[in-house]
Amino acid sequence: MPRNIEIKARIESVEALLPLVSSISDRGPFEIVQDDTFFTSPSGRLKLRVFSPHEGELIFYQRPDHGGPKESRYSISKTTSPATLRELLSQALGEVGGVEKHRTLFLIGRTRIHLDRVKGLGDFLELEVVLGEHEAPQAGIGEAQKLMAKLGVKPSQLVHGAYLDLMPSEDSER
Repeated sequence: MPRNIEIKARIESVEALLPLVSSISDRGPFEIVQDDTFFTSPSGRLKLRVFSPHEGELIFYQRPDHGGPKESRYSISKTTSPATLRELLSQALGEVGGVEKHRTLFLIGRTRIHLDRVKGLGDFLELEVVLGEHEAPQAGIGEAQKLMAKLGVKPSQLVHGAYLDLMPSEDSER
């Protein structure tokens, strides 16, 4: 199962961080609109990410919910029928909630930098340092911490869990 090291931090605004991220990145920006639906899963998180009526991804991941850099294990399966898959998964497993966001993606080496505007929550930064198959998590943690320092992200800005966890309960239900 692929792995990465992740951090998520609340930021003042996407616009404020955009010039700095743009100046240090190798590629981007890539603008992505995402509608994520989370389903009941006893052994991790399962979400359907919809990009358009004919493009989506089913993503299963496992990661601790603490605020610092953390290892995440994930599997992704693409779909060309996200509405049908959402209906099927809702009937079979039940929906936990949903999150809508506009993501500006940058790449720097093996790290994905996400500047996220999350509906109902505000602006966030995510870093995902992709790990090699047998690579120790500490290498990715070190890279994430260096990028956090370069981007001026303080430990007090780090958030726990997924965006869904931060949603007021009535806003996270569909």
